Amino acid sequence: MFDLHCHSVFSDGELIPAELWRRVQALGYQAIAITDHVDHSNFEHILQSLLKFKKSVQGLIPEFIVGVEITHVPPDLIPPLIKECRKAGAEIVVVHGETIVEPVTEGTNLAAILGEADILAHPGLIKPEEVKLAAQKGTFLEISGRKGHCLANGHVVSLAKTYGANLVINSDGHSPSDFMSKELALKVGIGAGLSAEEVQKVWKIAQKRFLKTSS
Repeated sequence: MFDLHCHSVFSDGELIPAELWRRVQALGYQAIAITDHVDHSNFEHILQSLLKFKKSVQGLIPEFIVGVEITHVPPDLIPPLIKECRKAGAEIVVVHGETIVEPVTEGTNLAAILGEADILAHPGLIKPEEVKLAAQKGTFLEISGRKGHCLANGHVVSLAKTYGANLVINSDGHSPSDFMSKELALKVGIGAGLSAEEVQKVWKIAQKRFLKTSS
């Protein structure tokens, strides 16, 4: 089990990285990425802090992955900010997609894909042409376990199946109760329209792309 989208006290989460890491360790996680909300004002500070924490748990399980979630940034500024975050040490760049429960600027999904973000989080009612482009660019589309964001999961899965886009199942966890067991994550995937076998394939593809540790 692994989760590639969650938040610590460095943005709007409830836990410091050490406690977050320990809680998912107790759940048997193989890897965890902290992807705190960033814009141009704070990405360097957050990445420096997460890179420090990574050193403290280097070589331990779960594997710790340093990430960011670019959030509510004007679409034209997203592609260059993705590059800046990678240069500053981000191992995974997530972009906060056009969820139906927040006023995300139209064009954010497209900008994230064009900028080759690793993961487009909760992309809402994403357009078919954007899903097709995500498949070409290698951007993973998120199936979200989070309240509200999960409401468009079925739409995302349906288009991903049609156009061959890669998927990833994440909690978007902010508090201890948000982190999913493997059994719950499986149910989230099945509830979104995947078979159990397809969920296993989703995990295998994401693991190969983002994790260094083996299963």
